[in-house]
Amino acid sequence: MSQSPTNRSRRKFFAGTATVGAAAVGAVVLPGVQAKPAAADAQPAPEQGGGYRLSEHVKRYYKTTLV
Repeated sequence: MSQSPTNRSRRKFFAGTATVGAAAVGAVVLPGVQAKPAAADAQPAPEQGGGYRLSEHVKRYYKTTLV
């Protein structure tokens, strides 16, 4: 039973080390990520309603529903 306190201490150490390592990786990788422009090719809404358009993402969805 005397090993239990050292195991907890070791676990805390490794958990802390993993957390610091993950934070360091995030700090290095994230500044290089560039955001995409939001809806660059967005089209205006139709004047008389009926805003449904058969776009590429809709076609991909329909392909996933085929049996």
